[in-house]
Amino acid sequence: MTRLDVRKTYKLYVNGEFPRSESGRSYPALNDLGEVVARVALASRKDLRDAVRAARTALPKWAGKTGYNRGQVMYRIAELVEDRREAFAEQLALGGLTLARARTEVDRAIDRMVWYAGWCDKFAQIYGNLNPVAGPFFNISAPEPTGVVGVIAPSEPALLGLVTRMAPALAGGNTLVVLASEMQPLPSITLAEAMEAADVPAGVVNILTGSPAELVPWLADHMDVNGIDATGADDDLRMRIDQGSVHNVKRVVAVDDADAQSPYLIAALTELKTVWHPKGL
Repeated sequence: MTRLDVRKTYKLYVNGEFPRSESGRSYPALNDLGEVVARVALASRKDLRDAVRAARTALPKWAGKTGYNRGQVMYRIAELVEDRREAFAEQLALGGLTLARARTEVDRAIDRMVWYAGWCDKFAQIYGNLNPVAGPFFNISAPEPTGVVGVIAPSEPALLGLVTRMAPALAGGNTLVVLASEMQPLPSITLAEAMEAADVPAGVVNILTGSPAELVPWLADHMDVNGIDATGADDDLRMRIDQGSVHNVKRVVAVDDADAQSPYLIAALTELKTVWHPKGL
């Protein structure tokens, strides 16, 4: 007896749930031969506003966790990606990679998440400090998250680039609104499913699939977004981000190497708070 395959519907990931776009729109995800392999939700500006609202609501809880606890959550994400390693590799292979290269990219994405998870409870000790000042005072600086951060994921590498841009922002205590790769969106939603299973608190990461050209202007102008990682944006969109960010002085980060790995990338989306306290009185 023959049967029809059950085709998966790839939805958005907002506030810990998997809704369809409120607009009802979708678009085809293609393989390297131009064949349709799935239909993916096409996010609207209303979906983006919902994602920002969810990220803002989740920020106090995520930023308030100890670095150790954030690291545990991020390590759990890596565990779940490892558990679904072959599914990720098969999706990356649809984009033209050999299965061997796809598996290598998945392994590197897992290792990248673990690397940043390890920094979560060390970053504040290294980047915070006791400042030498004249006078009877303690002067202490400590890093705090920038806040709600928009991330434009690079098109390639689809999974490793996404993880590389998300992980440092998460390690610093930010909550995220991610615009996934338009051309290769499937790994991003599969990653969202791993996050949901890893008990990432609702709203900490929100992933939208669709057109960056449509969504970036609304992200850039949104007054409740505190920072944007523009690494995956083209030159025209980066200019639009710079123009929109002046309204509330968003912090804008853009890294030329989408595969970069450094604790400085955590620092790029944190702020330093300095406290003065009298001593010797």
